[in-house]
Amino acid sequence: MTQSPNGPTGPGSTDVPDVVTLDDVRDAARRLAGVAHRTPVLRSRTLDALVGAEVHLKCENFQRVGAFKFRGAYNALSRLSPEQLARGVAAYSSGNHAQAVALAARELGSHAVIVMPEDTPKSKTDATAGYGAEIVTYDRYTGDRVAIGRQLADERGLALIPPYEHPHIIAGQGTAALELIEETGPLDALLTPVGGGGLMAGSATAATALVPGIRMIGVEPEAGDDTQRSLAAGHPVTIPVPHTIADGQAAERPGELTFAVNRRLLDSVVLVSDDEIRAAMKFAFERLKIVTEPSGASALAALLTGRVTPLPPRIGVIISGGNVGLERFLELLG
Repeated sequence: MTQSPNGPTGPGSTDVPDVVTLDDVRDAARRLAGVAHRTPVLRSRTLDALVGAEVHLKCENFQRVGAFKFRGAYNALSRLSPEQLARGVAAYSSGNHAQAVALAARELGSHAVIVMPEDTPKSKTDATAGYGAEIVTYDRYTGDRVAIGRQLADERGLALIPPYEHPHIIAGQGTAALELIEETGPLDALLTPVGGGGLMAGSATAATALVPGIRMIGVEPEAGDDTQRSLAAGHPVTIPVPHTIADGQAAERPGELTFAVNRRLLDSVVLVSDDEIRAAMKFAFERLKIVTEPSGASALAALLTGRVTPLPPRIGVIISGGNVGLERFLELLG
């Protein structure tokens, strides 16, 4: 592994080797070619005029399973041996990683067992089951999904595929930023939602290597500010289970691997409220003509609310997903 392009003087720098490199992200892109969608980059003159910058929206709501998670899941599963695939895989997820692992397993001739919270939006559990996965539920406020997932994997001989804490997952997620910059050219900043940190870690790895000096800005819901607190503390911090509409970002603690990357490469993390996320979802629907789930709209919310200062001239924003059912969408915006 090579040293980060930001080197030992980068934001939150450490001397540890990189978890993933640009070469790892490019290798993932080759595996995903013809399997994952190369999602569109959306422009809007209305949005540009409103925020006062040139904005490029990477629309992962158009990815397979409706979110960026398919990139990392397929990259990881595609590297398993035929014997491992035959035995099956296990995962734990609030929804999008669940769907991604279920679909990747089906594509590769395997089967998946997914641990999901009891209160996961029905659209996500239905989609996960629709891809052929077995679902095991738990109470997110009292249960330990990691322990449950590990126990299931051990008992059944399954390969455990974590949602973000794995180099192949991180590298796969980074292909979204790789595609964005290949299409737009150099950007001054990239805004990315942060939950467990895999999308940001992969995106930051690709973006900072391709565009030295780019500002990497993470966005979290106010109730789920574990990464912001961890960066301030200099080590991963655990917070109470977040109560937020952004269920995909309801992480209690950043991953050890993702934090090692993000501590080195992130410039800042900003917070948005649930009401600001709702407003961004409404703007995306009414003005951009796209549907986003709450987590998918959080980076856009940060831009619309002026959280990004100073405002760079050319900004990339990752719309991370659009998995929200009609009833839930109307409930959130009604």
